[in-house]
Amino acid sequence: MLHHPPEDPPAYQPLQGFCAPATARAEIWRTVVGLGLIVVLYWSALVGALHLFRRIEGDTAYLRLLLSLAQATTPQGLVLMLATFVPLALSVALVTRTLNDRPVATLFGPDAWGTMLRTGPALIALSVLLLPLSMLDPHVEKSTPFGTLIAWAPLALPLLAVQITAEELVFRGYFLQQMAARWRSRWLWMVLPSAAFGLLHFSPGTYGPMAFWPVLWAMAFGCLASDLTARTGNLGAAIGFHFANNLSALFLLGLAGELDGLSLFTVAIDPRDPLMLAPYMATDALSMLVSWLLVRLLLRV
Repeated sequence: MLHHPPEDPPAYQPLQGFCAPATARAEIWRTVVGLGLIVVLYWSALVGALHLFRRIEGDTAYLRLLLSLAQATTPQGLVLMLATFVPLALSVALVTRTLNDRPVATLFGPDAWGTMLRTGPALIALSVLLLPLSMLDPHVEKSTPFGTLIAWAPLALPLLAVQITAEELVFRGYFLQQMAARWRSRWLWMVLPSAAFGLLHFSPGTYGPMAFWPVLWAMAFGCLASDLTARTGNLGAAIGFHFANNLSALFLLGLAGELDGLSLFTVAIDPRDPLMLAPYMATDALSMLVSWLLVRLLLRV
């Protein structure tokens, strides 16, 4: 059972109820196997779908598809990239149901939808309000026409919701619950899943020698999302936090040449140059902290 030590902040008490459904099957082997199965099922689905596409459409179309997915610098490419997270959501749901013998709803916690609605819109509004300040930067330039973004939004926004929900189900849902149901240490239930989440953002092809900094940023983001999950006892705040962040990065102000297929504006810098990247990483970190504090203020947690 999960028992918080006396030195743990009282604000984290909702975590006990959030992780309660995982306590009956929180064995180390089950957690390792579960995470492994999620990865295997996810990649098997992706590879299988790509192989089928290649057999039907041929090598030339297959290579174009791979390039479109890898860069996501067009609306079609970005939408396809977001769609690849559908099998991830299905994989974690299947593993939770079969290996852990509980419904996927237990990964969300009680009132997750209500919590998300109380936080997500405010965070999105904050991102939109801060966007004009970016226009003062000489490296910021127009990218996607507003009409194009509006035309793709009915497809892109639901798929963005799938993408961030799938990641939250894995890292702040399944992984965090399995850890917290067995151990009290925040190094295990907060930092370990966040470190795994951060490593997924390792991109030496884009950032070169600076590739470790986005990993640290994503790890810090994961810790803050885990903190919100522990304070609220559900995934709603983390989902709203994540959705607003990715909406801003993908649809409002993106990095030129990197997942910018639907970005209204892009930052045209060399991400391998520490002098150019540092100010943007610092700005993103400050924005992330402000968003986290706003969620806590809105929910009074």
